[in-house]
Amino acid sequence: MRNFILALAAATALVMPAKAADVTVAVTAIVEHPALDAVRDGVKEALVEAGYKEGEGLKFLYESAQGNPGTAAQIARQFVGEDPTVIVPISTPSAQAVVSATRDISVVFTAVSDPVGAQLVKDMDKPGGNVTGISDMSPVADHVALIKEVTPDAKSIGFVYNTAEANSVSTLAALKEEATKAGLQVIESVATKSAEVQGATRALVGRADVIYIPTDNTIVSAFEAAVGVAEEAKLPLYAGDTDSVQRGALAALGFNYFDVGKQTGEVVVRVLKGEAPGDIPVKVAAGTDLVINKKAAEKMGVTFSEAVLSRASRVVE
Repeated sequence: MRNFILALAAATALVMPAKAADVTVAVTAIVEHPALDAVRDGVKEALVEAGYKEGEGLKFLYESAQGNPGTAAQIARQFVGEDPTVIVPISTPSAQAVVSATRDISVVFTAVSDPVGAQLVKDMDKPGGNVTGISDMSPVADHVALIKEVTPDAKSIGFVYNTAEANSVSTLAALKEEATKAGLQVIESVATKSAEVQGATRALVGRADVIYIPTDNTIVSAFEAAVGVAEEAKLPLYAGDTDSVQRGALAALGFNYFDVGKQTGEVVVRVLKGEAPGDIPVKVAAGTDLVINKKAAEKMGVTFSEAVLSRASRVVE
């Protein structure tokens, strides 16, 4: 009888789904800044809500590449060697590094503007293979409309970006298309590392009527440098992510990145419960918020209309 019970227990263990004790979620980001940190925290929160708790079975790993693509590749190889259940790369550079490093381990990327353009998946609806994720493709048409509404006299938009970030190249193409429709010119300025952000922003003074900072990890990591130039020149500065408004942008229409992280975490949970990543469509993150900064607007010579104030999800005083 005892042998029968032991055999039954062993057979049951073989068919039971993996417990939290059996899973490792490895998260990596190209750099640490508020938006990407919020994504990481949102992923962890979604895991907790699904019953996967760090210290109670779940092993949660996190590494930042500190803005270095070479380091991102090293982290990707390190994670693959540790064979986690799921790898969650945050941002396009980190996602590209991880996807290049493994075809076996499940990958759920997030905060990637153009997953197809970045060659992470061939098709958003049918990603196939071991990869899926959440896109944060910016609502660029809405951004241009906001710029026109808040600064109606603007004729040109200065765009500061890193040409090595595929997401920014895609955003630039979309911005040029939408700006042309609105009768606006786009003036580019490049910074390939955070130390160049101030100079790249200063290069737009006298050339552009407003500045638009996309969800570019290089630029956002040194966002205060761009803000300092904009305030000194009284040049209105808009951001592609709402977390940058607290840091000095006058306005942004974008995602709540903690919510983006939670949406990503929900996909991770589906994978942990047995779904194949390649069978889960890549989705664009849901929800956009309008966040404005009155103090920054004053410093940049802008006054918000009552219509804009009434639509704002949050107002930074």
